[in-house]
Amino acid sequence: MPGKVPIVSSSGISDYHSEVGVKGPGVVTGRYGTIGEVFLIKEDYWPLNTTLWVKDFHGNDPRFASYLLRTVDFQSCSDKSGVPGVNRNDLHRIPVLLPPLPEQKAIAAVLGALDDKIELNRRMNATLEAMARALFQSWFVDFDPVRAKLDGRQPPNLAPATAALFPDSFQDSALGHIPTGWTIQPVGEVVDCVGGGTPSTAEPKYWEGGTHHWTTPKDFSSLQAPVLLDTDRKLTDAGIAKISSGLLPAGTLLLSSRAPVGYLAIAAMPVAINQGFIAMKCNDRASNYFMLNWCQQSMAEIEGRATGTTFAEISKQNFRPIRVALPPKELMAAFTAQVAPQYAQITANLHQSRTFATLRDTLLPKLLSGSLPVIPK
Repeated sequence: MPGKVPIVSSSGISDYHSEVGVKGPGVVTGRYGTIGEVFLIKEDYWPLNTTLWVKDFHGNDPRFASYLLRTVDFQSCSDKSGVPGVNRNDLHRIPVLLPPLPEQKAIAAVLGALDDKIELNRRMNATLEAMARALFQSWFVDFDPVRAKLDGRQPPNLAPATAALFPDSFQDSALGHIPTGWTIQPVGEVVDCVGGGTPSTAEPKYWEGGTHHWTTPKDFSSLQAPVLLDTDRKLTDAGIAKISSGLLPAGTLLLSSRAPVGYLAIAAMPVAINQGFIAMKCNDRASNYFMLNWCQQSMAEIEGRATGTTFAEISKQNFRPIRVALPPKELMAAFTAQVAPQYAQITANLHQSRTFATLRDTLLPKLLSGSLPVIPK
């Protein structure tokens, strides 16, 4: 039954429940499947059977315990060859360096301040993204400004110059009623949709010393905002030459087309893609911010056009005919100008969080080993 109690899996909070399984605070890690990630849960929670959780801290600081567990080699406790799994008895036998409680609290305060700022940035980004989605919904789905003018009212919360860009009537179209003067076009005629590829991994000259970002849908699985800052692997010039779409410019919108269908992000840097994407090179007729929100809004239709027996995949051939209702260029520009600062702030927050995470991970072993004391001796 839905509720406010977080359900914690080996990958973190996955849902919410009405019943409490364990009283918080707690520290949870994966028992099998995903192992090695550690989560501090401050409130009461419900751990799944894929997890291990701390139920007795023996007087130690819970937040310090979460950082201490992040330094443990969980792979050395794995007892399953097919699916990684942690043998709890092996885990219990690992020796750790345990400082006194005041030092534990000081270490947790230093590292926790960084994690708190990362979490604040995550929440801020969720709010900024929701604001952009709400504006897209109001202008391009619900047509609120047009309906207001149709009723003889001024569109609320709009500057006069922006309000003037909306008509005061509707017209029939293949997608139903749309504002007068808008057009319906296949998405493939609005933006340039291209695919990618994977250079031979057996050929070192494509990969060794590579500096060009090359992405797969796996890079998107942990994104907390629709912006791609980095990739796990890089290509050389020779590797880029093996991909027909080459190096795509910063600002390209990427949609994963399989495994799974539906990951979305705007590339913050030039990037090449593998065959698991449809990349959209946008323009002033349909900006990347507009298309990002349009894809999110149209995801049910996008997924519905996917085919395949082993796994679902939407081809460029099936994606390009999807129809999109387009406003005049002036209104498109007004929307882009209004949401661009929000996405710029999202990107800045992501960069800052990456810096804080790197600093935290650098400090963690030094603080726990005592080589960087937090309490003067």
